[in-house]
Amino acid sequence: MTSPKPLVAGNWKMNGLLANVSQMTELNQLISDGGANCDVLLCPSTTLISSLLEAGAGGKVMVGGQDCHANVSGAHTGDISAEMLKDLGCSYVIVGHSERRADHGETSADVNAKAAAAQTQGLKAIICCGESDEERSSGKTLDVVLEQVKASIPQDAKNSNTVIAYEPVWAIGTGKVPTANDVEEVHAAIRTLLIQRFGEEGALIGILYGGSVKASNASELMGVQNVNGALVGGASLKAADFYGIIEAYK
Repeated sequence: MTSPKPLVAGNWKMNGLLANVSQMTELNQLISDGGANCDVLLCPSTTLISSLLEAGAGGKVMVGGQDCHANVSGAHTGDISAEMLKDLGCSYVIVGHSERRADHGETSADVNAKAAAAQTQGLKAIICCGESDEERSSGKTLDVVLEQVKASIPQDAKNSNTVIAYEPVWAIGTGKVPTANDVEEVHAAIRTLLIQRFGEEGALIGILYGGSVKASNASELMGVQNVNGALVGGASLKAADFYGIIEAYK
């Protein structure tokens, strides 16, 4: 079976102003000069999507959203639909990030509906999963993660419309990183679940690792079996730092 093409995605979260758009230009220049043997994606705040798309026109870096509503339109003040993201020119959208699950009470059923909405609009949904520190300490990592994946991933998931991102909550922005063996165990379990549910197509769905990924540990983490790229937070805000992670695939 062919392995999924690696994806290195940057989640800017609630960071960035118009002055930061220059990072897109710089990142595309670094890729042009040094190459990138993976797909590259930036997911900025909605306010910056159009500016990043304009700055990156003709370059290698794709742009995505950080969330979408399950409905196409309606009385949902402050929300954005997958159709709107597609209309702007996005190709991906993150759904089910642990910060959305915790801060906004999103359930896996909510995430499933958002992912399905994204897929309907031709966007690729990056579906996030991950356990808390307490859940890991209690030996519940695989139970929690696999249940999230099962409940969050739509029935018609395939390589062309779905990516899974394993992000242990306790590792996000903390500097703590699970061992390569720990990451391999979780990714192997997710891969087995995907193959059981989707057959050969399940072997082609990318599984990203996220959680304190940086240039100094990217090569080790990206070298783990069934790790098909990274979902990067803070280290994606600066082009040079982000490219240091991308270089893991050179």
